[in-house]
Amino acid sequence: NCINLRYTADSGWAVWEFEKAGRAVNVRVEGQLLVNSNTLARLGALDGVGLAYLPEEYVEPFVSSGDLVSVLQDWCDPFPGYFLYYPSRRQPSAAFSLVLEALRHRA
Repeated sequence: NCINLRYTADSGWAVWEFEKAGRAVNVRVEGQLLVNSNTLARLGALDGVGLAYLPEEYVEPFVSSGDLVSVLQDWCDPFPGYFLYYPSRRQPSAAFSLVLEALRHRA
C-alpha cells in the first residue's frame, strides 16, 4: 500500500521518480491514502499506513531511530538541494534581497 501525494487540488498525483545506473524510472503508485503534504505522508508512514516517497531530510531522524525503514536505497539519487526561481528585476526590494542573502548563507 503506497501513500500518494497531490500538492494542489488541480494537480495530479505525484509520480515516484527513481534512478539507478543512469536509468530513470517514473512510477504512478496506487494506495488507500492520498495526502497533500510531505508531513502528512510521513505521519501515514509512521502510523503504518504504507510506503511514502519522501525527501531524505523529512525521514532521516525516524530512520536513525528505527521508527521508519528506508527501502529501494540503491534507486534513490542523491538530492542536489533546493533551487529558488524568481523573476529577474534590476532593482529587487530590500526585503527580497535579505531573504536571498539569508538563503545563500544557509547553503
